[in-house]
Amino acid sequence: MVVKNVVIGQKVSAKQREFAKKLRREMTPAEKILWQYLRTNKLNGLHFRRQQIVFGYFADFYCHQHVLIVELDGGIHETQKEYDAKREAHLIARGFRILRFKNEEVEKDLQGVLRKILEACT
Repeated sequence: MVVKNVVIGQKVSAKQREFAKKLRREMTPAEKILWQYLRTNKLNGLHFRRQQIVFGYFADFYCHQHVLIVELDGGIHETQKEYDAKREAHLIARGFRILRFKNEEVEKDLQGVLRKILEACT
């Protein structure tokens, strides 16, 4: 169940909460760029959270209103395709929609990325 910008009905340990905080402090350059446009409802009033814990996984960005997860993929994702596919299937089965972008897309075509996020929310 999803309520008030937070996914509930899941167990979140103190260790997971601390790790999410660490991820927020140590965002990648692409995450920092995108966050500047998603934070404080800047993108058409949509509310996004960063490093939201979603059933044991850490979503880069999460919009509760549209049950949308936005993931940015860096080089590490080339080596963990099987894990990413399993993770994505698990989240989709729970009703989440997922948009994936490569870091380079954010860095080279930010407006295109923002447009795709808006399209997913309309």
